[in-house]
Order: sequence, then C-alpha cells, then structure tokens
Amino acid sequence: MTIEPWARDCERGVELRLHCQPRASKTEIVGRHGEAIKIRLAAPPADGEANVELCQFLARYFGVSRQDVQILSGKGARQKRVLIHGRTASEIQDRLPLL
Repeated sequence: MTIEPWARDCERGVELRLHCQPRASKTEIVGRHGEAIKIRLAAPPADGEANVELCQFLARYFGVSRQDVQILSGKGARQKRVLIHGRTASEIQDRLPLL
C-alpha cells in the first residue's frame, strides 16, 4: 500500500495534514484538498471551538481517546498538522478508503 502525502508515521503515532472549514452544516470528512484531508466542522472558529470539535471528531472517527489527538500546528489556521497517538498511517488510510 502506498502511503498518502497527508499521513506520515512518526515515533508517537501518525501525523495528518488537514484542511479545515469551520461553520459548516455538519462535521464530516469530505475528501482531499491538495496534499491534505478536507474536514468540514460545524463549530465556529471563535475561542478555539473548531479545534475542540476537530479533536473530538477525529478521536471518535479513529477510535482513540480525546487525549490521543493533538494539534501540532495551525491552531489559528485552516491548514493544520494533527498527531494521533497509537495509530499508523496505514491504519488511518484503511479508515479513509475513498481518499
């Protein structure tokens, strides 16, 4: 299996490149955006609400605890790097077969 550019294994887990769109009608993964996964978030970007929504959504989607999802960079931007502890890039790709 070829590892996609939006997922990279590291010693603590897998690092994902994300493009986030806040204030959407619902929170969902919608596809690719360049070399990132595009995620729509129902929460607004104010006061970090979209970041909280993102971490909770990813934890549920990939079956890890909320504490296992960490935003590495881009807390105030649409482009983010997120670390998911305890998962590999191939495990993440298996959950996202359409990307």
